Amino acid sequence: MATILRTWSYKYQWLYNAISGLAALAVGGQRRFRQLPLQGLEINADTEVLDLCCGAAPVTQFLVQSSRRVTGLDASPVALQRASESVPEPKYVEGLAEEMPFADNQFDLVHTSVALHEMEPQQRWQILQEVYRVLKPGGRFTLVDFHKPKNFLFLPGLAVFLWLFETETAWQLLETDLVQQLEQVGFKECQQNLHAGGSLQVIQAGKK
Repeated sequence: MATILRTWSYKYQWLYNAISGLAALAVGGQRRFRQLPLQGLEINADTEVLDLCCGAAPVTQFLVQSSRRVTGLDASPVALQRASESVPEPKYVEGLAEEMPFADNQFDLVHTSVALHEMEPQQRWQILQEVYRVLKPGGRFTLVDFHKPKNFLFLPGLAVFLWLFETETAWQLLETDLVQQLEQVGFKECQQNLHAGGSLQVIQAGKK
């Protein structure tokens, strides 16, 4: 589904930054986009935070402003190298989101940003179960990702973006009810907010 631009965006950080910056204009810019899933959350210096699929740390840089106990997990050693160079404070771990190398009930907060659309349906289901496992009782899971637009005016732009830069899994996510899946895993108090004409969803969910 995707074009060569997808490969280039992962290879060249400047291109990735340019693309993500343009996409973020729909919600008021890159900074606001990265902080959308963190709104309303209580994060202090001792909050155990996992930035799941952290990439080159675009959100980790905001998390370390509130907590001194941030861990970044990603499967890409290249991304983790970039992350450690730009945001050196956290602990970075190389690993798979569906097989996290962490103990049960370890984190107060798990965050992930535009990562679930990269996963096959079964893989995504395993990731949600893993997030539930590593969260402490009372912990929160927060995410931002694509959503099928409610405003049809946003559909062409999203379709072009997915065609250029994403794969079939992103289209599959548009047909997926993430709130329902989170509830099936065991999450409670799932709150979904839509942005950019409904083309982006922010979900916050709790573990009892």
